[in-house]
Amino acid sequence: MTSILLSSFNPVSAFMTALMVGARHIFYGISMLHKYKSMGMKKYYLIFSTSDETFAVNYTAEVDLDTDRGWFYFWVSFLDQMYWFAGAAIGALAGSLIKTNVKGLDFVMTALFIVIFMNQWVKDKSHKSALIGILGSLIALIIFGPDRFMIPAMIIILSCLLIFRKQIDERSSEDDKERAAGDTGGR
Repeated sequence: MTSILLSSFNPVSAFMTALMVGARHIFYGISMLHKYKSMGMKKYYLIFSTSDETFAVNYTAEVDLDTDRGWFYFWVSFLDQMYWFAGAAIGALAGSLIKTNVKGLDFVMTALFIVIFMNQWVKDKSHKSALIGILGSLIALIIFGPDRFMIPAMIIILSCLLIFRKQIDERSSEDDKERAAGDTGGR
């Protein structure tokens, strides 16, 4: 984003970058559909406040049966949003006073996405959605090359997820029932 702001204004490039960066929320939303299904009015805030970190926590969290899942997701989302807000405010007010070298931290987002992927892989018995993501990315990479594969990969993945949604949702429901049976079985 910094390179876009510092370079001459190119609306198409700015739009495409914003689309690629924001498009990951489509996949977060698809993944959270079954979790946020019966959350009532909280569902709208949960959707609005989804960030990379919120998705990572809410997707992988195994909420106790004694805990209200809606309020659990709400508080994770709210606190995460407040941490972002506070960090941005502190950065805006005092950022110029803090001198630090951030060279070498460019791997952080890649590491976060790898951790999210690995958590999903370990947690889910069915790896259909993960395999769709891997294969869709590889196909787009081969066809379009490393500089232009991101948007076609997202289109391929989103199309496949929508086409196979019923089968993926059925498997997800079966996994949830098995997990719930396992949670109550030891009590």
